[in-house]
Amino acid sequence: MQIIKTEIPDVLILEPKVFGDDRGFFFESFNQKVFEDAVGYKVDFIQDNHSKSTEGVLRGLHFQLPPFAQAKLVRCVVGEVFDVAVDIRKSSPTFGQWVGVHLSAENKRQLWIPEGFAHGFLVLSETAEFVYKTTNYYSPTHDRGIVWNDPAIGIKWPLSAAPLLSGKDEMAKSLADTVGFE
Repeated sequence: MQIIKTEIPDVLILEPKVFGDDRGFFFESFNQKVFEDAVGYKVDFIQDNHSKSTEGVLRGLHFQLPPFAQAKLVRCVVGEVFDVAVDIRKSSPTFGQWVGVHLSAENKRQLWIPEGFAHGFLVLSETAEFVYKTTNYYSPTHDRGIVWNDPAIGIKWPLSAAPLLSGKDEMAKSLADTVGFE
């Protein structure tokens, strides 16, 4: 597995070694030891999630507050998404900065998003299935969101039309008006 560093040091792209021939392909999608060596500490995943969305759906930017903060290891297993992590750790030198990565069934890449980051993705294909591991359980009372188009963050989403949003995401606040991480 190749580990690719991003502009934000704590956010990593994991690119598996794929073995393929005319019968199909095989790759190791997760290896605890390789993963922990890459991130530099022990990580316990406790929940797997799977979503399916249509083209133009934008989910995010989501995060959970402590003590239910979540780190995520995300990937797209059908179609393609533009995946984004935003640093919301107020004491971080990269506070308010974002990383965007194309994740697809074809490239088989994964993105590691530590605690203290908001996460979102835009579906670029007709449909996309998105799976991710989390380090904590979902807690509705700790669930928060930041508006997808906050000008203070300035994410360059590859949009061709207005995104399709959930009611929750339509009501999300700006980064300045959101309780984040210290």
